[in-house]
Amino acid sequence: MTPHIVLVTGGARSGKSRYAEDRARECGARLLYIATAEAGDAEMARRIAEHRARRGDGWTTIEAPVEAASALTENRCAFDAAVVDCVTLWLSNLIACGDEIYVERAVEELIAAAREFGAPLFIVTNEVGAGIVPDNALARRFRDLAGWTNQRLAASADEVVLMVAGLPVFVKKKEGTCA
Repeated sequence: MTPHIVLVTGGARSGKSRYAEDRARECGARLLYIATAEAGDAEMARRIAEHRARRGDGWTTIEAPVEAASALTENRCAFDAAVVDCVTLWLSNLIACGDEIYVERAVEELIAAAREFGAPLFIVTNEVGAGIVPDNALARRFRDLAGWTNQRLAASADEVVLMVAGLPVFVKKKEGTCA
């Protein structure tokens, strides 16, 4: 299988996850889902359950709220395609664990693991910087790190897809793979 990195970005509820999952299914039956969300409350637990139900039983799911790069590395060449969902939640988890240098290292490790994964990889992230400037330092720090992370991932990706109202807009496209 040809390695291929696809970054899928967009706003909340724009169809990012569904799009990434559908594209991954086109690549084969052995599918990996790296989930970064943690069920911190009932509403988030419901969202996670909805995602699992939508995907169905055909996926191997690894919960990796902080160790997404390790999950990719440990499963290198073992699947036909994978989805990492979502970078935005992953960044929140990383920020809770360390400083900006820690976060930047983790992002670079994710990019390196993505390049070595050995199969099409769909990375889901949110566009968070298109709104107002947050009124507190932590929110601004998060927004800035998310923007920097998305830029790094987009530069490393073979393809970038912006989801708008459930429709894909191709920002960067590479032809020639199932992805």
